Amino acid sequence: MSLGVFVFPPIDELFRWKDIAFKGQFYAINKTSLLVMISSVLILAIFVGGSRRMKLVPKGFQNVLEMTYEFVDRGITRDVIGNDATRFTPFLGSLFLFILFLNFWEVIPFIQFPPTSRFAIPLFLALMVYVLYWFLGFKHQGIKYLTGHLFPAGVPLALYILVTPIELVQILLVRPFSLAVRLLANMMAGHILLTALALLTAYTLKNAPIIALGPFALNIGVTAFEILVGFLQAYIFTLLTAVYIADSLHAEH
Repeated sequence: MSLGVFVFPPIDELFRWKDIAFKGQFYAINKTSLLVMISSVLILAIFVGGSRRMKLVPKGFQNVLEMTYEFVDRGITRDVIGNDATRFTPFLGSLFLFILFLNFWEVIPFIQFPPTSRFAIPLFLALMVYVLYWFLGFKHQGIKYLTGHLFPAGVPLALYILVTPIELVQILLVRPFSLAVRLLANMMAGHILLTALALLTAYTLKNAPIIALGPFALNIGVTAFEILVGFLQAYIFTLLTAVYIADSLHAEH
């Protein structure tokens, strides 16, 4: 697509990247997988660095680690699952940080690509949560975990013909699919919008410099907004994971 002499890349180019290493192999490394690996290393560095030589007055990595732990433990684990469920805080905290790091690549100069805008990443995370809450549900509630959803108490017998199929689809398909698509759609939309504004800024700077300040200022504002969106999406994904875990552990949920 082009506008005057300025050529816009095909939309597909925003999400598909050529292999960097091991070209043509199923384990080939491209920009997406490279950013996932870098994010994992950075998170491990925070955890390892923050847990070594811990001091009474935290600073550096220890401060970041403790702030993240308290935020997840008090704001998600205890509020959603219960005060007796702090054993899930390390998992939820790791999940929150991992998604947060992946989302924030969107606003890093010269990278500006969130791996969570590729469906494989949100889908993998959603399937991991899916397996976890099914495992916990049957471990703590047995078959009642499934029958409790399919045949909820207090529903008239005749309505089970309608309610049971809906609940079956909801627990089997809707939960993991909606969890993955929510993260994917928000990060993909932000990535496309920032790219479009960057291209518009470059075009106006080249062809109409006097009005380039407008698209540039808008790009700055949207970038700041996308930082908030990246944080919120990591929080929402982690919060919903906690809700599903609570549902697995406690029948009253």
